[in-house]
Amino acid sequence: MKKNVLIITAAFCLFATNIFAQHNHKKNKGVTPVPSYQNATDQNKFRQLDQDLPTPNVYRTASGAPGHQYWQNTADYTMDIRLDDENQRVYGTEEITYNNASPDVLEYLWVQLDQNMRSPESMTYEIQQGNLKDGVGLNEYFNMFHTFPGGFNIDQVKDASGADYSVKVNHTMMRIDLAKPLKAGESVKVNIKWWYNINDRMEIGGRSGYEYFKEEDNYLYTIAQFFPRMAVYSDVTGWQNKQFLGRGEFTLPFGDYDVKLTVPSDMVVGATGEIQNTGEVLTAAQKARLEKAKISDTPVIIVTQEEAIANEKSRATDTKMWHFKAENVRDYGWCASRKFIWDAQGVQFSDRTVMAMSLYPKEGNPMWEMYSTKAIVLTLKTYSKFTFDYPYPVAYSINGKSIGMEYPMICFNGGRTDAEGKFSDEVKYRTILVIIHEVGHNYFPMIINSDERQWTWMDEGLNTFLQYQTEREWTDESGEAFPSRRGPAKLIVPYMGGDKRYISPIMSNSESIYQFGNNAYGKPCTALNILRETVMGPELFDHAFKTYANRWMFKHPSPADLFRTMEDASAVDLDWFWRGWFYTNDHCDVAITGAKEFKVNFNTPSEGATIKSVSKSISKQAEAGQFDPILQSIARAEDPAKAYELVKNNFTDTRRDKLNEGNYFYQVDLKMIGGLVMPVIFKLEYADGTSEEVRIPAEIWKMQNERLTETVSKVLITNKAVSKIVLDPNLETADTDVSNNVWMK
Repeated sequence: MKKNVLIITAAFCLFATNIFAQHNHKKNKGVTPVPSYQNATDQNKFRQLDQDLPTPNVYRTASGAPGHQYWQNTADYTMDIRLDDENQRVYGTEEITYNNASPDVLEYLWVQLDQNMRSPESMTYEIQQGNLKDGVGLNEYFNMFHTFPGGFNIDQVKDASGADYSVKVNHTMMRIDLAKPLKAGESVKVNIKWWYNINDRMEIGGRSGYEYFKEEDNYLYTIAQFFPRMAVYSDVTGWQNKQFLGRGEFTLPFGDYDVKLTVPSDMVVGATGEIQNTGEVLTAAQKARLEKAKISDTPVIIVTQEEAIANEKSRATDTKMWHFKAENVRDYGWCASRKFIWDAQGVQFSDRTVMAMSLYPKEGNPMWEMYSTKAIVLTLKTYSKFTFDYPYPVAYSINGKSIGMEYPMICFNGGRTDAEGKFSDEVKYRTILVIIHEVGHNYFPMIINSDERQWTWMDEGLNTFLQYQTEREWTDESGEAFPSRRGPAKLIVPYMGGDKRYISPIMSNSESIYQFGNNAYGKPCTALNILRETVMGPELFDHAFKTYANRWMFKHPSPADLFRTMEDASAVDLDWFWRGWFYTNDHCDVAITGAKEFKVNFNTPSEGATIKSVSKSISKQAEAGQFDPILQSIARAEDPAKAYELVKNNFTDTRRDKLNEGNYFYQVDLKMIGGLVMPVIFKLEYADGTSEEVRIPAEIWKMQNERLTETVSKVLITNKAVSKIVLDPNLETADTDVSNNVWMK
């Protein structure tokens, strides 16, 4: 870029500020007015969010905290579940105790029937799009027919006295009409009997189901969304009864679970909650190993690979009942298989021991034995550092092929070795990141219980952000940094700079998102990382984020609660950030459009023209009413040297010192091309080979209003010559075009 150099005297530098300010004020009178159509709606990137966020009330405050009258309903479950391993079915009975803590009278209840998504009459199938091509794969061909007999079979819905409720099933939702309205503070019991066919995950997909091992005629079951579940009734949405179409996940009330799982006696079971009858389901040796694991700082094998292989060869005709209890959870999941190896390690939190446990078939070894429980331990420690101590007694990681799904205290994770037990670094790291991510979901949304069916990013995005923080702390034998796929700003650039027709704002409903992974996982994760590392700084961010987590643990936060808390706990105005990153599909592209170098000459002036110019300007100041005698003396001086001496000798000590501090001035002209305002970060590379960074808050754009296409100028003062200026040198702002980020002398 072309460099402009101007030699000016000390007198000119020190008195020019006021002169130019007055001069520009006069010139502004001639600025072309903004067209009226542009002013029809305020598009200022820094306009406050108050006009868009819900009005604060007694339930949710303007600070982002729960209000003094905050409430939430709960649902407690007592369930008896039976696995039919011959026909791949689940049978169940459940008693729901629904507690109305709201101030409202409820005339009916809504229950989620998520298995109905697999019914042949499913709305999910009805709205599927597709194209016929010259060649269609067999799986794609068969899936077009939707022949799997899925969905709940509801045998009965009764009240506490045994009388039938009147019910209406609408696809994945069931309305239960109450005999009498449920008043504030009252409870009601609902008894449901049901069964359904388990889906083959490897054939037709699904968040849960079974994996079949033909060689041994064995099954590995990862079971979830398996029972009719109460919907959430809240102060924000009333009943959250949006249909489950497959993408937007689940929002559920908290409650206590008492669950009995009956399976073939040669199967090993993992589930949400603590085992209540270890003496009945484990051998004496396995029970002793489990006790040892509680105090071990490395994983201990509970069910060995040899024991698992022996179980694979059996086919028990009798059953075992595994009894689990879980307190204050919002969902339930479980797994069962003859193929499970089991290892465990205790994790200490204050006076509590949390059991990190992994269940996996031999097809996952030796990789799972090496890394799964280790990843659980690191996840619990890192997430707890950023939020709160993990409150539950156990955390399971279960291996299933081609899956990644989360539930309270248990998650299902993919990652397998080859037939010889070997695995690449890519497979290893992919497996570890899935485990970290799914275990991390215990925090978001299982404890900080956002509405997943409405806002996918509130669980996936926040969780992916903490996944990245955990990956940064991973250490293994290679000594290399974890190859994170999401988090650093540079990784989101291709998405941010893509076709706007196929990019949705983060604040979009889960079912209406283009590029689901980038939008719900990658972009909010990156936004939060930029917020932490570049906008707020780790100290302010970490305190505010931890405040949000503790305010809303075991509660139902909304986006506004996060936005408001982050500002409330940091004293940083972030409305511009939320608006840009979460409410628009703008991208960041800041360009250096020009730069000028001004050098201060501290030698006695030899040319009278420069001083005459200064004197003339000083005379203008006098005309404006500034009758400082020193200024007048300078203005009347005819000799340049004398004028210079008058300036130099009448400096204050502070100003005299400044003469030796900054003798290079750089005016850098910037333009916001992309529309997403961000902080401005310069790297100044000096002629002597040294460099430094200069960070300018995003508020430098604040007075631009809708005029982001206009140039913003920043003056940088240095004490040595600059040879190169680089914008966003560390790729922190997701700038989509770095080719316009450099000025060279």
